[in-house]
Amino acid sequence: MTLGLFGIVFASVTLSALGQTAFKLGVSKIDIPDAASVLAKAMAFVFSPFVLLGLTLYAVGTVLWLFALRQLDLSVAYPFVAMSFVMVALSSVVFLGETLDPMRIVGLSLIILGILVIARTA
Repeated sequence: MTLGLFGIVFASVTLSALGQTAFKLGVSKIDIPDAASVLAKAMAFVFSPFVLLGLTLYAVGTVLWLFALRQLDLSVAYPFVAMSFVMVALSSVVFLGETLDPMRIVGLSLIILGILVIARTA
């Protein structure tokens, strides 16, 4: 895998992870009465600025992913989606104030190790 192609995959996965973070911010900032209908709740979610941002990030990430899939075997490209677990955890700490306990850090480290092994064989 070339550095440029890795950059496309990395950017795609990063945008998807940031999209998840934007989704969480968006749904967390909406005050919806429990008695509201499902449609009213869905509309509140859809028109949240952060949810719209998340959808936009996902769309751009998907287009980049399509460019990557055009040049990579799916069996090589798809394991890199595991990077999103690491990126979501990091963005949750930075943007949402969440914490990572030691066992989560160990798990994320194993994911990174697995990705490195796959990258070396691609």
